[in-house]
This record gives sequence, C-alpha cells and structure tokens, in this order.
Amino acid sequence: MGEVVMYLYQLNISNFRKYGIKTMEEGKVTPGLSLNLNPKLNLIVGENDGGKTAIIDAVKLVLSTQSNDFIKPEVEDFYLEPGKEEKFRSSEFKIECIFKGLSDTEAKNFLEWLSFEEAAGETTFYLKLTFAAKREGKNIYYDIKAGSQEEGSQMDGKARELLRTTYLKPLRDSERELGSRRNSRLSQILYNHDAFSNEENHQLIKIIQDANNSISNYFKGLDGHGNGIADVEGKKLLEELNSYLNKFSREGNLLKTNFNIADTKLKSILEKLSLLLQNNKAGLGSQNLLFIATELLLLKRENFSGLKLALIEEIEAHLHPQSQSLLIEYLESVCNESSIQMILTTHSPNLASKVNVENLIMCKSSGVFNMGSTYTKLRKGDYLFLQRFLDVTKSNLFFANGIIMVEGDAENILIPTLSQILGISLSKYGISVINVGSTAFLRYSNIFLRENEAENMGIPVACVTDLDVKPSISGSTYKIGDRDNVTYEEAKSYHKQRKEELYTKDEVKCFVSDSWTLEYCIAAGEFQNEFFIAIKFAEYIENSEKYGLTEEKKAAGIEFVEGELSKWKQEQRTNEAIAYAIYNGYMLDKKISKAIVAQCFAEILSSLDPAETKERIKKDENLSYLVNAIKFAAKLGEEV
Repeated sequence: MGEVVMYLYQLNISNFRKYGIKTMEEGKVTPGLSLNLNPKLNLIVGENDGGKTAIIDAVKLVLSTQSNDFIKPEVEDFYLEPGKEEKFRSSEFKIECIFKGLSDTEAKNFLEWLSFEEAAGETTFYLKLTFAAKREGKNIYYDIKAGSQEEGSQMDGKARELLRTTYLKPLRDSERELGSRRNSRLSQILYNHDAFSNEENHQLIKIIQDANNSISNYFKGLDGHGNGIADVEGKKLLEELNSYLNKFSREGNLLKTNFNIADTKLKSILEKLSLLLQNNKAGLGSQNLLFIATELLLLKRENFSGLKLALIEEIEAHLHPQSQSLLIEYLESVCNESSIQMILTTHSPNLASKVNVENLIMCKSSGVFNMGSTYTKLRKGDYLFLQRFLDVTKSNLFFANGIIMVEGDAENILIPTLSQILGISLSKYGISVINVGSTAFLRYSNIFLRENEAENMGIPVACVTDLDVKPSISGSTYKIGDRDNVTYEEAKSYHKQRKEELYTKDEVKCFVSDSWTLEYCIAAGEFQNEFFIAIKFAEYIENSEKYGLTEEKKAAGIEFVEGELSKWKQEQRTNEAIAYAIYNGYMLDKKISKAIVAQCFAEILSSLDPAETKERIKKDENLSYLVNAIKFAAKLGEEV
C-alpha cells in the first residue's frame, strides 16, 4: 500500500454555483458545502445537476491545472437561490482547499504558509488555500491566498506550480491532445517527465540534428558524405522558393529558408511528437484509455514533491461496460499502491458497483455525502457484504431520488406495473426498485443513514417485506417468545411491529404485508380470480418451454380457475381459506415459480381497463402496503 502523502483533505464552498451558505441556530454562518475527501480514490456519483461538476470546477479554480486550462470566475458562478430574481445573486463567493498528510519533503516547499494543529497530543501541519471572488456588476475581482488566518498571504509562483492538478474534461478530444501541435498536452507531459530532464543534451536533440542535416543535404542535392545525388528536384524546389523570397526581401534584410523537421530545442521537438495506438482503427474509447495512461506518466513520478491529484470528469466517456470495469479497477489499485489521489465523476452504475462503497461520494439536491465508514450507519461487515454483492442493478440506488427495496423477484416485477396503473411513473419520479434478497435490508438501507443524524440525504427508502406469519386455517394458536396460545391476529401484530421497528429509521420506512406473503395477500384480495389464472398460466409456461402459452391453454386455464373457485365457494369456504388453497395448496405444492407467476399477473393487470383497475388496487386493503410504499418513495401524499 502506498503511504499517504499530501492530499486534498477538505473542500469548503460558500456561495459558489449551487452551494450557498448555512446559518446555524446560534447565528454562525458555515459553508454551503464542507466535504471531506478520501486520500486515495474518490468516485463522485449522482444525477444530472447534482453538483459534481461544481466540485471539480471549485478545485480547478483554486489549484489551476497542469495543462494550463483557461479558468476564471463568471457571473453565473455566484450563488443564486432557486426561484429568486437575478438581483438577489450573491456578490461574493469563497472556496477553501485544505491539504493534509504533508511529508517533510513536501512541507518544506510551503513553510511560510503552513498551519499547525494539535490532535491526540501530536502536532501536525496542514496547508489551506482560499480563493475569494467578488463582483461589481459584471466586473469580477479575485485573489488566492494561503494560510490559516482569514487574511492569509499570497503564495509565490514556484509553490503554486507544485499544487497544479491534472484535469481531464468530460468530452475530451484524446486524439487532438496527443497529436503534434504547439503546446500540446503530450508535449507538456513529456517535457515535465524525469525522462526529459536533460534539456540541453538530450538524445532526441542529436537525433533531430542528424535528421535535419540529412534533409538539408537532400534539398542541396547532396548525400550524407557531401557528394552529389541523382535526384536534384528537391534542390531546384528550394532554389526556386528562395528566389521568390529574394524578390520579396528589402535591402539589408535578405530572407532565406531551408527545410527541417523541427528546431533543436527540446520543447519544440516534443511538440512535433504524436502518440498513436498501433491499431489504426482505434475508436474514441481506446483513445480515451491512451490519454489516461499518458496522464499517469506525470502522476506516478517518484521524484516529484508536489501535489499528485487527478480530476477526471465522466471517467466512463466512450467506454463500454467491460472497459469501464477494467479501468476503474486499475485506477483504484494505482491509488492504493501509490501516493496518488483521484477525484472522478460518473453517471455509470457499472463503475459505482466496482468501487468500494467507502470510496463513493453521493451528490444529491440536499447535499454531498461521503460514504466512508465514519459518516454512515454502515458497519464494517456491511461494507464487506456490499463489496461482494453490490452489482450494477443494485448500484442504481446511488442515482435515485427514491428507492423501493424488495426481498424477491415477485415484488420486483409487480411494483413497476402497479405504479404505472396508479399513474406514478417510476422513471419520472426517479425511483429505483432494488431487489436485495430476503434478509439484507439493513445492509443496503443503512447506506442512507448518516452517523451525524442532523444530515438528511432527502432520499426516501421504502423497505417492502412479507409478514411471514402463516395463517392457521384450522384455528390453532401461535407462540411468541415464551408466550403460548397466541392468536393469529396477535402474532401478526407482534411480527409487524417488530419488523417496522427493525427497518424504520429517519428516511427509511418499512412496509409490511398485512398477511403471510405477497402472493397470499393478492390471493385474498380484489384480484383473486386474475391471480389464480396467472398461477395456472405460469404452470403452463414453466412446464412447456417449447410451445409457451397458447390461446387454447389460456382458455383451459381460465376454465379451470373458474371451476375451482366455484367449487370452493359452494363448499362455503372463507375467503382466507380460498386464498390459502390458491397459494399454499396449489402454487407452493406444485412449486410454481413466483417470478413467472408475477410476470403473468403483471401482464393480466396491464390488459385490464386502466381506470377500473386503478380503483380496484386502491380499494384492495391487501395491496395497501405496496401502494403506500410507492407513494412514500415518490414523496406523494395520501391521494393518488
């Protein structure tokens, strides 16, 4: 593991872009964003307009970039509260970057600007840079100072150079950046690399000098030994060109030229170089990988005592999922094994699933949240669990405005259909349905619970679960702990309260079925007939991969269900007994797949009259827990 050296520890933003200021109860004003960063890898995830780019741009303003990107504050950078008129836009903003972990070698470069703090009886030093901007109309004035005191002091150019960051823009033109041109990014990287520190006598200079001599001789009609050559066309061309220049020249200022590859200054030579993949048909994704690999040349310099920080926006640009996975795994290993810090942004659930949750930072409308172990309610075992089982599908939760966690395939299939019929589009409300398995609710829901309970992520999380109390049709009693002869209603009440207390906290709320399981609830409710038909359809599908569900089988299934229901009702069975016979006596006994049943049932619901079906769903008390979970995740009131 690489030792922790100088890294960006904290970023404080006041009145910049979407981040204003906070006024505490005691009247104290604090930054709108105060973000602690990981010393190694930081992957910032979140939806569009979540504030990811504002964080990157704030760091760039303070530190500048290795590629000398043109950066200056604009009027739109000053905070404007949503819904307010332009005249209420802030007239100043401030960005603070605090660096920690400085080694002695690094610290000596910033001696006059260092600050000191006491912690656990040990004195450590840190470096704080402050970017302050003010505006008067459209005129903007700003300065950058260093030091812990409010006024600080100006930092000299040499020290500032050591703090420049590597930056890769989101829509990067890798081919252009690595091509030959004046002040190309490739030439900057090579010129600052240790391999080209011998600027006066580098081997490349001799190579270019020899090449220039050979080219010059050709245009003089000579070979390498000063003898004439048969091809004199080059000589004629140069003589003709110089004759024109002679006619254009004034007395005392004779113009003359000659051909060469480059002048013999090392920087000019490097500007003539280009870096190409050997595959001439390489696409944008491969060029992007080449560009990132080239930037690593500078970041991994061993003898550099400055800041090794890379900012990469939309790291997934032009890359297919497998390449994304390979890249992020490698970059994570680079950070862990070296002294490099990276701050990356992404919209990709694929990348979010590959990175350790502790390295994630979530951007939401309510703020920015580091997912490290000191900030969440996740336990050590939870992080290890998520590292094993947090896949691409589940990683959607990092980008959602609302979440419905379910414990099985049936709920995962049915909830989107119910939502659509109710007129609550999951996509429109930014709701993700996450199938976490039977007992993993806390593993995932604790992601959204903060150690500092004053922080609120503003993401409602609905945990949908079965009651798991099997009804006793014969009237037998239940046991709860050391209590015997407990009635079915008492057992239901006890287990429902226990689950709600276990899973409900802050923005996380548990929604428990009123009876045994989802399937039993549907069988006992308004859609008893349709659900029994779905079970029969699922039985046909599961047992006939070749032919599927034909119209003849559909008719036979409907006829069978109507016959069974008619017979049970003639026997005067209770509704609960009929539901038990449908779910336990037919579906479970025949081991019919819950997922296929849910799929068939969803298709049947979608084929019914939407308005009538919506009213039936709202009327069905057995489905109320699902309806309430959907409304909770969408932040809706009681009426839908």
